[in-house]
Amino acid sequence: MGNLTVRALRAVLAVVLAGTVFVQASMVWALATGEREGTLPLTPLRVITILGMVAAQVVLVCVWRLVTMVRRGTVFSHAAFRYVDVVIGAIVTAALAWFAVTLVNAPGQRDDPGVTLIMGGVGVAILGVALIVLVLRMLLAQAVARDVEAARMQAELDEVI
Repeated sequence: MGNLTVRALRAVLAVVLAGTVFVQASMVWALATGEREGTLPLTPLRVITILGMVAAQVVLVCVWRLVTMVRRGTVFSHAAFRYVDVVIGAIVTAALAWFAVTLVNAPGQRDDPGVTLIMGGVGVAILGVALIVLVLRMLLAQAVARDVEAARMQAELDEVI
C-alpha cells in the first residue's frame, strides 16, 4: 500500500472519527439539557444513535490498526484476526442499533409503512456488509495459511541448500 494511500485513508478515518465524536457530544448535550420531545420519542433515538456511533468508532479504530499492519507488512498474521472479528461484531451491533431505530420510528409511520420497510432494508444491507467482511476474513485466513506454508517450505529449502 502506497504512502499516499495510507495518508489519505488515515485522513478520512480521522475526519469520520471527529464527526462521530461531534454527533455523540451533540446527542449527550441534548439528553443532558432535556429538550422537549416532538412527535418521535427522541430520548431512545438519541441513546441508540450514541451507541451506533460507538460501533462506528470501533470500526474506525480497527481499520486504522489494520492499515498500520499492512504498512508494516504484518497483516498476514493471526493478530489481524482480532481486529477483523471486532469489525464484524461492531457492524452487527450497528445493524441491531439500526433495527432498534426502525422499531422506535415505526409507530410514527402508520400512514406510510414504506418508510419502515425501507429502513428494515437498510438494516439488512448493514448485515450484508458484515457478511462481506466475514468473507474477507476467510480470504485473510487462506492468505495467512499460505504464508505460513510458504515460510515452512522456504525453511526446508534453506536446509537442503
